[in-house]
Amino acid sequence: MRLCSSRCCFGSSVRSLVGRLWPVLAAVTLATVFALAILSYDNPAPLGSPGYWVIVQSRMTALATIVFVAVSQALATVLFHTATNNRILTPSILGFDALYVLTQTALVFVFGTAASSLEGIPKILAQSAFMVLFATALYGWLFSGKRQNLHLLLLVGVVLGIGFGSVSTLMQRLLTPSEFDVLSARLFGSIGKGNPEYLPFAAGIVGVIVLFVWLRRRTYDVVALGRDVAIGLGVNYRREVRTILILVAVLVSVAVTMVGPMTFFGFLVATLTYQLARGDSHAETIPLAISIGLATLLGATFVLKHVFAAAGLVTVIIEFAGGLLFFVVLLRKGMR
Repeated sequence: MRLCSSRCCFGSSVRSLVGRLWPVLAAVTLATVFALAILSYDNPAPLGSPGYWVIVQSRMTALATIVFVAVSQALATVLFHTATNNRILTPSILGFDALYVLTQTALVFVFGTAASSLEGIPKILAQSAFMVLFATALYGWLFSGKRQNLHLLLLVGVVLGIGFGSVSTLMQRLLTPSEFDVLSARLFGSIGKGNPEYLPFAAGIVGVIVLFVWLRRRTYDVVALGRDVAIGLGVNYRREVRTILILVAVLVSVAVTMVGPMTFFGFLVATLTYQLARGDSHAETIPLAISIGLATLLGATFVLKHVFAAAGLVTVIIEFAGGLLFFVVLLRKGMR
């Protein structure tokens, strides 16, 4: 009886483990297939020749950009849902996308068409640091004293986003047609905009954050239960939420700096993650969200580039699908 019971328990444990891991394994497999296809498909040089590997190496920049953007957006959205305890909101509600648009518009407004020459690591790092400092100052002010209210933070984020958008629109109306063309090229999200010089910095930043979040995954499971429960279990809720929001700001700044605004991609990935995950623990949702994000962005890039010859529409299609899913989820929750 004991042997039979042990075998039954072992078999049940294996089935449970397989049930939890199969979505991650399937998404990782798809992401790997699409990554290899992006590197090798439609390569005009003979296989194994020096020219073949030169082309593969040139495609590595776009591939690395896709990976870092997918990881950043997926992880940022899951963490943001943890902090806000709301799975409809996205990090863009805090005004990061609007702040990026305002920054780029101000550069073109001040320097004109010469702003196109203001590229390089110093400009990218300064832009990311500005977005993170803005978020840190905002969170520090709103979570200090009697203002420690998450709903107030979201409201202030919406108001600031609207304000940034209004100022950006005013400056854009004052631009010349040539200056507006330069600005449009900067604001249009594109995977091909990845800067190879920025990739090592992005790799270091994203890698450190992923490791930090994974080590804190059990604490974030408690934070996701809500303020009262988390405090009752001994978690410093205010500090943890502030840390999460700062991490979200860093991740979003990395993704936006690399390819431009992508409002609904993270929401699309997070929603698919919650549908496939068997539980709510971060030990399950984080790997699943990252793997789904990679599979989605890599797959969309390959299909649109090599099947429909529309590589420049990758972010447009993904944003359209994400926005459509957002409205569907919003309507379904509203009818309950």
